[in-house]
Amino acid sequence: MKMSVRLLSGLLASASFATIAHAGEITGNVHDAAGVRSLQSAGVRIVELDRSVQTDRAGQFIFGDVPAGTYTLEARYVGAEVTTQTVTVPATGRVSTTFDLAAIGGGDILVTGQTANLTSALSRQKAADGVVSVLTRDAVGQFPDQNVAESLRRLPGVNILNDQGEGRYVSVRGLDPDLNGTSINGVRMPAPESDARSVALDVISSDTIESIEVKKSFTPDMDGDFIGASVEINTTSAFDSKKNRYSVSAEGSWNDYSGKVTPKGAFDFTQKLGDNFGIAGSVSYYKRKFETDNVETGGWNVDDNGNAWAETVEYRDYDVERTRINAALSLDWRASDTTKAYVRGNWAQFDDHEYRRRTTLDFGDFEGPTSVSGTTAKFDTASLDDDSDLTVERDLKDRFERQRIRSVAIGSDTDTGIWKFNWQASYAKSTEKETFSIDPTRFRQKFDNESGLVIDTDYANTYYPTYSVSGDTDDFYNAAKYKFNKTELTTLSDSQDEEWAVKADLARTFSGDTGDFTIQAGAKARWRKKSYDFNMTYYELAKGASYTLADVLGKQTYRLADIEPVSSKTGPADYLLDNPDSFTVNAYESALNSAVSDYSVREDILAGYAMARWDSATLRVIGGVRMERTHNKLNGNLTTDNGDDTITVDPVSFKRNYTNWLPSLTLRWSPQQNLVARLAGYKTIVRPKLSQMAPRFTVNEDNEAEFGNPDLKPYQAWNLDAGFEYYFANNGAVSFGAFYKSIKDYAVNRRFYDYTVNGVLYDEVLMPVNGDKAEIAGLEASVSQVFSMLPSPFDGLLTQLNYTYTYARGTVLDDNDVARRISLPNAAKNTFNVVLGYEKGPISLRAAGTFRDKYLDEVGNSFETDRTVNQHFQLDLSAKYKLTDNIRLFADWVNVNNAKYFAYQNLAGAKRVLQYEEYGSTVKFGARVTF
Repeated sequence: MKMSVRLLSGLLASASFATIAHAGEITGNVHDAAGVRSLQSAGVRIVELDRSVQTDRAGQFIFGDVPAGTYTLEARYVGAEVTTQTVTVPATGRVSTTFDLAAIGGGDILVTGQTANLTSALSRQKAADGVVSVLTRDAVGQFPDQNVAESLRRLPGVNILNDQGEGRYVSVRGLDPDLNGTSINGVRMPAPESDARSVALDVISSDTIESIEVKKSFTPDMDGDFIGASVEINTTSAFDSKKNRYSVSAEGSWNDYSGKVTPKGAFDFTQKLGDNFGIAGSVSYYKRKFETDNVETGGWNVDDNGNAWAETVEYRDYDVERTRINAALSLDWRASDTTKAYVRGNWAQFDDHEYRRRTTLDFGDFEGPTSVSGTTAKFDTASLDDDSDLTVERDLKDRFERQRIRSVAIGSDTDTGIWKFNWQASYAKSTEKETFSIDPTRFRQKFDNESGLVIDTDYANTYYPTYSVSGDTDDFYNAAKYKFNKTELTTLSDSQDEEWAVKADLARTFSGDTGDFTIQAGAKARWRKKSYDFNMTYYELAKGASYTLADVLGKQTYRLADIEPVSSKTGPADYLLDNPDSFTVNAYESALNSAVSDYSVREDILAGYAMARWDSATLRVIGGVRMERTHNKLNGNLTTDNGDDTITVDPVSFKRNYTNWLPSLTLRWSPQQNLVARLAGYKTIVRPKLSQMAPRFTVNEDNEAEFGNPDLKPYQAWNLDAGFEYYFANNGAVSFGAFYKSIKDYAVNRRFYDYTVNGVLYDEVLMPVNGDKAEIAGLEASVSQVFSMLPSPFDGLLTQLNYTYTYARGTVLDDNDVARRISLPNAAKNTFNVVLGYEKGPISLRAAGTFRDKYLDEVGNSFETDRTVNQHFQLDLSAKYKLTDNIRLFADWVNVNNAKYFAYQNLAGAKRVLQYEEYGSTVKFGARVTF
């Protein structure tokens, strides 16, 4: 063993000495011919040595260990003419050069617009080690997307999960968003929500980013905590541009449901302060007011004649105001010819103020409809028992929620052509907070068998039932008859998630006759703490007080049905504050609800890796292993309902440690310049949700319990990716890919009966547990093409098409321990995107359609109780006009076809609505000025 080590050390020392003694260096920059933009991921090759490198984000490249002599350098970039130069390398020292690449057919490479987007994205995809999809700054500007999540849905294999009609969470290859990792400027982002690992990307504006990379395969130098993809967001750097740049945009946004025009503005810049120091930054503000019309149902049943009916029908009227404020700042310093240092900060705030008026028809006391005629079910109160009622509730939710995500990173990158050393220290914190949210204030009225009220519900419309009332309807419409039932006031909902991290990487490259061999190793430490503190006050009506819906009456803004009388938006909050003597506090409900959700969790991760890399002009091989050691400290409460309107809260704590080894092997083969094939095999993990592991235990008086599970294991996945890409001679490419994933230990919620936990027997227990095995397989295909070869005016046409098929199946056990196969939640089988564009002269037009197949949203006890979200297709249109070289006017039409949200269960041979929403479309218009 000692002899082998000495021999290896001697060989390395000999190779290093020979190289240093007889070799020099070649460095340079690659820009567009207009001299505006640095070109990242341009390929530069020494023809005689057949050695290749790619430019970094500043457009720089370096070759080390180059023997003295005269060489031909060749620079390539998708959509650009191949450019060559001759350089003479001295025996020692460095020679520098610059490439200014022109577009195929002559002229400058465009640095804005649709063509520039395609050029930049394809170049980065081509140069990447593994399977990567890229959106650049220019791409984001071509779509009418309101946040980062909506921008990402344009990529192959990516679809989004909406909230109130806006993209919120990102699903890659049909997998749950919690199986993705998200970084900003290399900093892993914690999640604002108390019950999630995934970051809701609607918090981040699309105006402040330089690029988004969706890395679908893994190499050991990456964090290993993803199975879907690692989503890496980069903000601007001063050296991304060759010249200083300032840009201002302003726009108005009009939603046809709310009828309101709201503002959006953004400012970004890059400024060099000398040759070696620069500042880049951006700030954006966006306020949006919109409305959502919603219907939800619950408790579907089937009567003896096979007629389906819902126990409850809710008509929900949402009025929402959302405000996004984003800022980013980057300080970049060329400390030397080989070292760049940086400080990068990012700050995002997302305010969501939601008013929801809801009218609920509760038929739960009926054994079934009084009569059925076709699709109409009649509920006649005269058929009720003496102790039963038809209940109608009218309530208001008034919630203001603020999310913040902030991060700062400091580090440096050194590349001598022989040695590479990178380090970074970072801090990130995400929060979500409410301090005064009413959810809800409820008024209700009960109609007994002498009330004379009859309600007919009609299920002819698949998407939502309608209703009509008859008989004695006076009380149904009389606001004064709806008496106050309760107010649940959230006085504090405080989710905190923060992480400190430090990492370092060191690599040494040895140059050979046929390629470069690199040995690399690194380490990373992460210290994370997540906590949730919830406090609420449960208000009831004081003795002798009177409070009805008539005291806070408002007007509906709802389109699907007549749901009046309804509360005003601000009336219940004002009434609560102005009339404190009218209410009493239910101490039991307040204490119980305030105790059951609280937790704090520490998650410390120590990682190290070693990898080797072989890189020639045709073949790149990367192999190695990563180790991640995880330590958890989990704190929560055991909350016991004593059965006498009192509770007992006992703190509990657990500790755990585990280690994961994550090997990987990646091959990139390019037998010719326009052809790339990839193959990658690797193992990755996703740790359980911290909220699922938190020891939050609740036991009621019936000996029924809900438990967190501190012993949950992480998801573990073996992955295989294969791909083929062909790049056309002009600006375009076609690619095909296949993937397979075998996942074990995924988490599911299970219900157990007569079950023992920590030595105590419970009649019923609900808790998350590790499931069996799931398998995911699929295909991806994409085609991109600029039709510059066509005669004018058709040479301005371009198209982007991509399609993904995903097969994702797993096994779950129902309440009776019977196994059944299911599609994995959030796994859409088919997704595709179609973009048709035209860009010529001052005009730029684009139509973008995105389709997502139906998917399983929640797993029930059987196929009939599973919740499914229907397929979704949305069409967006964009138009831009170049008024001058510095001024562009634009207009966007979002959700042209008023795409709806529809969730259902399959029962009695039909889709039974669980949730339906429609939002209308939004029109945006504005201008961007660059100088």
